[in-house]
Amino acid sequence: TLAFSHHKENNLDKAEELYNSCLDINPKDPLILHNLGVIFLQTGRLDNAIQKLTANGQMVITLKEVDDTFDFLGPFLDEIQLSIEKLKNRIPLANIVFFTRQLATMFSAGLTLERAIQSLGAEEKHRKFKKVLSSVSDNIRKGLNMSESLSRHPGVFNSLFIAMVKAGEVSGNLNEILEQLSSYLENLDDTRRKVKSAMNYPIFMIVFLICMLMVMLLIIIPKFSQVYAQLGAGLPPATRKMISFSEWFTDNIGFLFFIGFTITSVIWLVSKTQRGGFALDSIKLKIPVFGSLLEQSILNKFCKTFGILIGAGVPVLETTALLRKVVDNKVYAKAIDNASDFIRDGYNISTALRRTEVFPSILLQLASTGEETGELDDLLDRAAEYYQKQVDALVERMTTLIEPLLILLVGAVIALMVVLTYLPVF
Repeated sequence: TLAFSHHKENNLDKAEELYNSCLDINPKDPLILHNLGVIFLQTGRLDNAIQKLTANGQMVITLKEVDDTFDFLGPFLDEIQLSIEKLKNRIPLANIVFFTRQLATMFSAGLTLERAIQSLGAEEKHRKFKKVLSSVSDNIRKGLNMSESLSRHPGVFNSLFIAMVKAGEVSGNLNEILEQLSSYLENLDDTRRKVKSAMNYPIFMIVFLICMLMVMLLIIIPKFSQVYAQLGAGLPPATRKMISFSEWFTDNIGFLFFIGFTITSVIWLVSKTQRGGFALDSIKLKIPVFGSLLEQSILNKFCKTFGILIGAGVPVLETTALLRKVVDNKVYAKAIDNASDFIRDGYNISTALRRTEVFPSILLQLASTGEETGELDDLLDRAAEYYQKQVDALVERMTTLIEPLLILLVGAVIALMVVLTYLPVF
C-alpha cells in the first residue's frame, strides 16, 4: 500500500506537486522517497496504513494501493534481456583489453577520444566490435561524453567499465583511470584463462567418455547383439542386461535428448531468478576443489575491483552496487547487499563485511588495517594478489591430481564395456 504525506510542511499544493513529480521514482530507493514525503508500507488493509501514518503525526493526502504480486518478474526479465544482449553482442574479453590499453596509450599521447576510438575502430578485426566502436565514436562526435556513449552498449561494456570511465571524466584523470582499467582487465582475462584451462581438460574427458559410451550403445553393441543372435549363443546375465539397456537407449534417444534440453533450459531460467540463482551458486561453491577455485577467483575480482574503484574516488555505496555485478555470484552479491545496508546504517567497511559472515578473515583484517591507515585501496590490491596466487596454486594442483584420475575413469568404463561385449566368446 502506498501512502503519501508531506510531513515537512502543511502545504497541500506543494504535497500534490511532489506526489506527481515522484510517480516514476523507483520504490526501492527509500532515501529519495523520504525526502519527497513518499512512504511505502506493506499492509493488508488500507485502514491499517492510515492508522500507522496518523499515529506518527503525518497527514495523509493520497492513499493508493499497489499490487506487487508480480514485482519479482521485473529483475528476472531484466536478467534474461541482459543475457540475450550479451549473447547477441558477444565480444572476446581479449579484444576489449587490447582496445582499453591502446586507448589509454593514445589518449595519454594527446589524441582526442573521438579520434582515438575512430582509429582503433578502423583497425579492429572483430566485425561486431568494429560496429560498436564506430557507434561510440559517432556519439562522442555528436556531443555525448564517453561514459554516456559506452552505456548505450550494455552487452559489450559492463557497468564497472562505464563507472570507471565516468569517474575519470569527473575527476579529470581519465588517462590514469584508463591505465588502471586496462591493467584490471588484463588481470581479469589472465585469471579467467587460468580457470578455463583448469576446467577444459576435465570437461573434454567427460565429453569424450559420453561420446564413446554413445558409440558403444548405438553402434557396436547392437552389431554384436545381431551376431550373437545369429549364432544362437547363450549370453551371460551381465551381457544380456547391457544389450537390453542398449536397445532401450536406442529406442528412447530422441526423448532423452529432449529431456536433457528441457532440464538445461529450466536450470538456466531458474539461475536468472533470485532464489534459484542463489541456490545454484551456493551449490557451485560447495563442489569439492572446483568450488574452492571459484571462490578464490571471486575474491580476487572483488578485491581488485574494490581497490580500483575506491582509488578512483567512486563513493562507497556506488562501489558496492557495482561490486555485486562484478562478482557474478548471487551468494556474494547478497552479502555485498547486506554490507551496503550496514554501511548505510553507519558501520565502517570492514565491520560491514564481517557482519555478513561470508568474507574470509584475511580479507577482513586487511580491510580493517587499510581503513585505519588510509591505504584501503593498496591493501585491497595486495589481497587481490594473494587470491591470484591461490588461484594459480589451485589450478596447478587440479591439473596434477584430476588428469590421471580422469584417465583411469575413462579407461575403466571403456574396459568394462569391452569385457561385457566379448564375455560370451569366453
